[in-house]
Amino acid sequence: MAQDRQSFPIKNVISLVQLQSGQTGRVVEVQGGPGIINRLNSLNIRPGQKVTKISSMFMRGPVTIEVGNSGRVAIGYGMAKKILVG
Repeated sequence: MAQDRQSFPIKNVISLVQLQSGQTGRVVEVQGGPGIINRLNSLNIRPGQKVTKISSMFMRGPVTIEVGNSGRVAIGYGMAKKILVG
């Protein structure tokens, strides 16, 4: 039996890579398996957490974000695509 991932509708949900530098959003969902979810949890990136995009490289490459009051962290482009913010 598949789990129902639908909770409440949030408008304007985008991936972290689509945020502009300096924009802030709240993590709505992390798409991926247990490995990526655990890795992001260890970086304090989880649903409900406020993140601010600091910078990213043109096209692909690392994305630097500030997570709540925990400080800055750089994550890969592929991982950033799996983080949905609203």
